[in-house]
Amino acid sequence: MDDLTLDEALEDLESAEDFLNYFGVPFDAAVVHVNRLHILQRYHNYLAQAGALPEDESARRTVYTELLTRAYQDFVTSDALTEKVFKVFHMHEPQTAFVPLSSITLAVAPSASTEMPAAGGCGCGNTGSCHTSEAALRG
Repeated sequence: MDDLTLDEALEDLESAEDFLNYFGVPFDAAVVHVNRLHILQRYHNYLAQAGALPEDESARRTVYTELLTRAYQDFVTSDALTEKVFKVFHMHEPQTAFVPLSSITLAVAPSASTEMPAAGGCGCGNTGSCHTSEAALRG
């Protein structure tokens, strides 16, 4: 990769380890193993926040190295749950909602004109041996 331009080399990099090795960032393999996607996403976010990058390849390489080092260090001193790089970590955070008192309504009890079944019956109309009576249930 030494013969390639910076842009050509970046196209060939695939893993977090590839990026860290290419830019010469020393790393602990255990940290990268657990946080590789988080490190790369944070690196991407830092690049997006950086805005316009220098035209000079050497200066741009320096910026890339600094931002990658910063992204890696975020996960050396913290963890994925604390850093919350991905949207999924924000989905279950407590939500605050305001419900005005005027929007709360009370359920209305059924009116007296609604026929209720007689005690012990279901209202099916069978008068002596209703299928829900105790006698019918006993067999």
